Amino acid sequence: MIDLRRVTDLWRRSDAVVRDLPFGLLIAVASLLPALHGKGTQVGDLPVRPFDALAFVAIALESLPLAVRRRWPAVCLALVSLGFVLDQLRAYHVFASSAMPIALISAGAHLERHRRVTVVLLSVAYVPLALALGRLGASERVEGYVVFYLALALAWGIGAWLRSTRATEAERRRHIAEATRAAERTRIARELHDVVTHHVTAMVVQAEAARYLTAAPDRIDATLSAVSDTGRRAITDLRHMLDLLKADHDTDVSMPSAGELHTLVEQTRQAGQPVEFAEEGSPAESAGSAEFVTYRVVQEALTNALKYAHGSPTSVRVRYGEKEISVVVSTDGPGSRAASPGGSGRGLAGLRERVDALGGEFSADRQAGGGFVVRARIPAGSRS
Repeated sequence: MIDLRRVTDLWRRSDAVVRDLPFGLLIAVASLLPALHGKGTQVGDLPVRPFDALAFVAIALESLPLAVRRRWPAVCLALVSLGFVLDQLRAYHVFASSAMPIALISAGAHLERHRRVTVVLLSVAYVPLALALGRLGASERVEGYVVFYLALALAWGIGAWLRSTRATEAERRRHIAEATRAAERTRIARELHDVVTHHVTAMVVQAEAARYLTAAPDRIDATLSAVSDTGRRAITDLRHMLDLLKADHDTDVSMPSAGELHTLVEQTRQAGQPVEFAEEGSPAESAGSAEFVTYRVVQEALTNALKYAHGSPTSVRVRYGEKEISVVVSTDGPGSRAASPGGSGRGLAGLRERVDALGGEFSADRQAGGGFVVRARIPAGSRS
C-alpha cells in the first residue's frame, strides 16, 4: 500500500517548479476541451475565432510558464503576457487566458527586483494593446478597458499583499527567535552566577580563615578539607549545568529543590557562617519551579551573608503553605568583610526576576543594626 504521509512529505520537499507544473498542465489540457472553447478572458469583445496553429502557441505561452511562477516570476509574467496578447489579438479567447491574473499575483508575491519597472512596463504595454484591439474592430468602450486594467492591478495588489504578509511573519519569527536566545543566555548566566558565586565565595572565606589558624594545625586541616569539598561540589554543579545545556541531555536530570536546603545550610556552616535553619510544613507535590526558586533565594542570601556579614548569626526560615512558599533570610550584623570578594548585584536582580516570573514578591533590605533581610513569597501549586 502507498504511504500517503510519505508521499505528502516528498511532495512538500519537492522543488517549486515540480509542484507548480501540474497546475500549468491542467490549465493547458482544460483549454483544449471543446466545451471550454471561447470561455476565456475577453478584452475588446472581438468575435471568437476557431483554433489554428497559433492557438496552441497561445495556450502553451499562457499555461506552461506557470510552472516557474515562483522560481522565476518575471519570466513567467513575460511569457504569459505575450501569450495573452496573442490570444486577444487573434480572438481565440482560450481558457488559458485566465492565467494572466494568476501570473500577476505570483509576480506581485515573489518578484524580488525591479518591481516598479515591471508595473510601469505592463501599464504602458496595455495602451497599444487596447489601440490594436480597437483597430481590429473591437466594440469595447473606454471604461471597459479601464475596468479590466483595474482588475489586473488588483491581481498585482493581492500578490503584493501576500508578499508583505509573508515578510511580516518572517520578521515576527526572527524577533521571537532573538528573544528566545536572549532569554536563554540570561537564564544560563543566572545559573552560572548562582552556582559559581556561592561555591567560590565559600572557598575564599574558608581559605582566608585558614591564614589565621597557624597555631591550630587540626583546624587548618579541617578548613582545607572544607575548601576541597566545596571545590568538588562546584565542579559537580558545573558539570550538571553543562549536561543540561546539551541538546541530547537526559530529561531526568534534576535541578536543586527546596528539599536540599539542609545540605546548602550545612555547606554554609562549614564555611564558618553560623546559620540557624527552621522549616515549617512540607513542599507541595506540585510545587515544581517554586521549589527551585526557593533554593536559589536561600542560596543567594547565604552567599551574601558570607560576603558581607561573615561570622554574623544568620537565620533561614522557610514556610511551606498550600499555595505559596515563604522565605526569610536575615543576619544580625555586618560581620567582617575582609575576606569577601566584591559583588555586582546580579544575584538579587536575578532572584527578583525569578520570583516575579512566578507571580510572587521579593525584597532585600538592610536592617537597623547593620544586617540585612531577604524576604520572598513564591506561589506554588496546591497539594494533590
